[in-house]
Amino acid sequence: MDHVVGPSGDMRSPLKHFTNAKKKINSIFSEIGKYIKEFSAFLESMEKGESGVELDKTLKEEVTQAYDQIFGIKEMLVRDHMKVVFFGRTSNGKSTVVNAMLHDRILPSGIGHTTSCFLSIEGTDDENDVGYILCGDSDERMSVESVMQLSHALSQESMSHDNLIQIFWPKKKCALLKDDVVLLDSPGIDVSSGLDDWIENYCMDADVFILVANAESTLMQTEKNFFHRVNSKLSKPNIFILNNRWDASASEPETMEQVRKQHMDRGIAFLADELKVIDKEQARNRVFFVSAKEVLHSRVKKANVPESPIYTDFMAEGFQARLLEFSNFEREFEECISQHATRTKFSSHTQRAEKVIDVMFKHAQWLHDYFESTLHRKLVSTRTRRSATKSISASEMIKESEIRRAKLLDRLNEIDEQLSSISSKARGDITLVSTEAEKQVRSAMSDEIRRLPFLVDEFQRPFHPNPMVLRVYKTELYRHVQEGLGRNLTARCSSTLQKQIDLNKREMIDGVTPLLLIYPSNDQQQNKQPGNSLMTTTSSVAASHAPSFDISYDIECASLCSDFQEDIEFKFSLGVFQIIERLIGVKESRRMRLGGVVVDNPAIQHTNPSISHPGIPDNHEGVHSLPQPMAPQDLALSLASGYMNFTEAHSTAFIASIGMLPYVFWRSVGWRVLAFSGAAYCSLYLYERLTWTSRAKERALKRQFVEHATDKLNLIISFTSTNCSHQVQQELSGTFTRLCTDVDTTRTELMQEADELLEQIESLRKTQNRAKTLRNNAGWLGSELQAFTATFLGSATTSHEFEQHNGKI
Repeated sequence: MDHVVGPSGDMRSPLKHFTNAKKKINSIFSEIGKYIKEFSAFLESMEKGESGVELDKTLKEEVTQAYDQIFGIKEMLVRDHMKVVFFGRTSNGKSTVVNAMLHDRILPSGIGHTTSCFLSIEGTDDENDVGYILCGDSDERMSVESVMQLSHALSQESMSHDNLIQIFWPKKKCALLKDDVVLLDSPGIDVSSGLDDWIENYCMDADVFILVANAESTLMQTEKNFFHRVNSKLSKPNIFILNNRWDASASEPETMEQVRKQHMDRGIAFLADELKVIDKEQARNRVFFVSAKEVLHSRVKKANVPESPIYTDFMAEGFQARLLEFSNFEREFEECISQHATRTKFSSHTQRAEKVIDVMFKHAQWLHDYFESTLHRKLVSTRTRRSATKSISASEMIKESEIRRAKLLDRLNEIDEQLSSISSKARGDITLVSTEAEKQVRSAMSDEIRRLPFLVDEFQRPFHPNPMVLRVYKTELYRHVQEGLGRNLTARCSSTLQKQIDLNKREMIDGVTPLLLIYPSNDQQQNKQPGNSLMTTTSSVAASHAPSFDISYDIECASLCSDFQEDIEFKFSLGVFQIIERLIGVKESRRMRLGGVVVDNPAIQHTNPSISHPGIPDNHEGVHSLPQPMAPQDLALSLASGYMNFTEAHSTAFIASIGMLPYVFWRSVGWRVLAFSGAAYCSLYLYERLTWTSRAKERALKRQFVEHATDKLNLIISFTSTNCSHQVQQELSGTFTRLCTDVDTTRTELMQEADELLEQIESLRKTQNRAKTLRNNAGWLGSELQAFTATFLGSATTSHEFEQHNGKI
């Protein structure tokens, strides 16, 4: 019974030895390729990083060469397959044997010279179930039916005997092709003299040669000569002898055993004695007696109608034995080609891979030992940028970096706690100094307002009542008062405030400076490593040596007194307006006299053209401001109010006596006294009028300005003192903010260094683990190659170094 179970294949087939070996060796080489890529990437990362490892160019070159070798072998492994070549004289049934092994009529067969060229049959995974063919170097796919015309010797389109037609048959239709077996059919060796070319072109990579002989004759010298040539070019080729057409012996049963013995002896002698490729015992299993025609017929019939019996009338007696003989041949053939192909195609690849892995293991071991023993590492401080070289193991470096990072994190927590405490104290001190500054400026400004008349009297400039000269005079007066007030306030307040500000700044700097250290001062002697020194940033040094702070009192006299309107017109002291002024007040009197009385609409108001000051309400009207027009009802109300104030200030009898005084004078003294009083009144008026000079006008202007400025300055005392307090607060807050910025810079640098240490720790651990993994993977790959050799090649060919490597691992 046939051992092949159909197109699906047989997992017990000896051919699985090769396919399994091919899958395994491909898998191993893929892992080796990945390993070398990983090794190369590791070397590149070491060169780009700061590990301090100086790699030899030879190492990188060897890794590159190793990858090229493995890549080349992988490409060869993809093309590797088992190849069997069929030779024999013309019309010995070579194509029929191939068809029988393929379980289908694919190749042309028949009596006479049938096959005109070489025909190669191999499997394909193409979805097309009918397969295709390629002729020569052409990539044009042709139908399989074209084989009959292209390869049949009787066809006019047949190709020459040294050409090749490649037939790609679906693997799922034949288990033999599924297991990477390539079958090569040939023309008869007696049709051409270029046998050496045949061998060179088609036989050098063959694993098995099958000599298809005619059982009705004997081995001819032509066949022997051909295989002698094969034996001279290949070292001990695997040769099977098939005595085909053995079904003819059924007609002569009395001589069948004698003929069989004769053919067997001659075949054994040819293989063992003449070619000397195997011994006689082995040669006995290389000579078979078959009928390919019967096998092909039975297999095709069984494939088409699986349940039908295989017995037919044309088969000669004893065909079951011949079918079994063919199956035995296939079993021996499969075992031989699988073992030989595995050994010849994979052994050299395995040995080359072992050498590559041996080299890679040594490099990986060196890297592992380098990181485990001593690292000559260049350390660069992030803060000082000073470098130092240390010899330290990776484990010690990791531990040292972890300790230093823990210290940095503790220092960060300490800085945060101390900064919170210092911030609370600084806010309280800033508030205290700002309040004190406000009090000092308020007190000094009140004193300066009281001394304003003296400051105004110090102003000496040419005076003339001309409006243009008067305008320049007032501008100079404003500037004099502004500079005098600023100078006096600076002399009284700035020095004291500056001392308080400087003292507060120094306390801030003294409090923040310890936070600008990586470690407290008592740890400096214990941490002499680069980067552990005092780090005071440029901005903090600038803050401690900043120029003195100048307070701006911001008294804009020109803006403040822009609504000042002098009244230097002559006014008799006993005139009507002066008497009214005593009744209704100076401001109302000026308002009535200069602003006039509105008779049309009391709602009409003049727009004040003066420039507003931030500290003065918009609706405020100064003592000597340009007066607004007065409504009649307001005038009457003012007179009534002045009269009531006057009567409240004096008794009724006094007022009555004042009213009766003219009558008493008239009755007591007469008209002479009245005339004298009138003369005295006129004399007084004349005296005052003559003494109303430019000097008097200047004194009146200064007096009015003092009254007006005093009123305005009293209104801005709170504004000016608050403004100075705000300036002090801003200066101190700005100083503390800059110091906090320095602390933040220090914190950032500490955080950066801590992050760099963490990155360094992770990098070291990753590098250490990768070096160890690379070493272990190299040992594992060596073990895989050793196991492959023991499993598929049948002998331990691994090197002594791998035994040592595996022992270390």
